[in-house]
Amino acid sequence: MQLSKHLEGYDKDLVEVVLGIAEVTKAISRGFITHQGKADTSNLYGDQQAAMDVWADDLFIKELGGSGLVRYLASEEQPEILEFESDTDLAVSIDPLDGSSLLSVNLTVGTIVGIQRGGVLKPGSDMVGAMYVIYGPLTVLVYSVGDGVHEFVLHADGEFVLRKENFTIGSEKRLGQGAARNTYLPFHEEFISRLEADGYKIRFSGSFVADVHQILHKGGVFTYPGYLGSERGKLRLLFECAPMGYIVTQAGGAVSDGVVDLLSIVPESISERVPVYIGGKREIELIMGLPK
Repeated sequence: MQLSKHLEGYDKDLVEVVLGIAEVTKAISRGFITHQGKADTSNLYGDQQAAMDVWADDLFIKELGGSGLVRYLASEEQPEILEFESDTDLAVSIDPLDGSSLLSVNLTVGTIVGIQRGGVLKPGSDMVGAMYVIYGPLTVLVYSVGDGVHEFVLHADGEFVLRKENFTIGSEKRLGQGAARNTYLPFHEEFISRLEADGYKIRFSGSFVADVHQILHKGGVFTYPGYLGSERGKLRLLFECAPMGYIVTQAGGAVSDGVVDLLSIVPESISERVPVYIGGKREIELIMGLPK
């Protein structure tokens, strides 16, 4: 079943946005060979941009904003929320190319998208949908619009075709962990020690979307915690943690900042960072239950 067929029955404007994003990701999957190297620019976080970052960001702005598919667009590569003329109230937050620092060594990267109505500075629990695309050996699209999680693979004919429908998070013991161990806060160090003692295997690539994709399929937990010198963590609530948390929660998992459900957090700005623990309910209950 093709993606367009699978989306039948949902709100027309929401379907058009999902399909529009899918079309851009097809172009991105073809564009890696011709957009290599670094750009002479940095984003609002001070990260040097890859040529692919800039190009992918421009594609999304033109497709979603220029065509009137959305009213608001927040991109990790842009300093402000963009507003467009549109007949819809849909708002999207996009990390156009998560993990782009890995492009030089040819590891998996991806695109992450959250979809809201009325604006982007809302809690993840208010999302009407989220999706991500993995550019690996296969180009894979995973989406949810509040009715389960579904996976599609890009075929040679240029269509996204259903691979898994209504799939749920796995149950294996896998652990993806960011930050240096000598900067761990005490409760986080206790969390990691308990998982290691329980036989969890470390799996960490440095691409958030790829690491969570593996956890979603295999099980376990990914964490990029707050740490000494950066107690609010590294990853962005709006562009990375909330959309992926929405999808994992829809698949029967959970997401937290270590204290509360991450989807309950109202972002104060597009640049807000949060600690993140995302994966199985068992692992998230463990971190939330540890004294801080």
